[in-house]
Parts: sequence; structure tokens; C-alpha cells
Amino acid sequence: MPPATLVEHAQQALLLSAAVVLPVVGVAAIVGVLVAAFQAASQIQDPTISHLPRMLAVIVALVVLGPWMGAQIGAFAERTFTMIAR
Repeated sequence: MPPATLVEHAQQALLLSAAVVLPVVGVAAIVGVLVAAFQAASQIQDPTISHLPRMLAVIVALVVLGPWMGAQIGAFAERTFTMIAR
């Protein structure tokens, strides 16, 4: 396999990993901003209030987006293995 093909597959893998992770990180960031705004408005500075909603939102995002994430990674793996088998 030529080095250019390996570099192309590595680039695709990095872009895929960013595309798969970004929705979950985005959910965590949005919930973090909302919780921070709530804490600033109410002057409640309990650490549990900042971590628990973010963790629950990330869990929900992973449950909802998990099948899509798995399908994207599986399709990439199938393309890669098909390319290697040639």
C-alpha cells in the first residue's frame, strides 16, 4: 500500500473521530454553560450541581447517538478492510 494511501486513511480516521466526538462534546458544553448560568444567577456553588447534569446529558447523548456513532465507525472499518483486501 503506498504511503499516500496510508496518509489519506489516517486523515479520514482523524476526521471521523472528530465527527463522532463533536456532538457529545457539544452537548456537554451547552449543558455546562446552562448550569454555569444557573449557578451564577442563584449563587449556588455546589460542585455536584455542575457535574451531575453534564454527566447525565452526556450519557443521554451517548445512548441516543450511539447507534449512529457505531455505524460510522463500522462503515469506516469496512471501507478500510476492503481496501486492504485488494
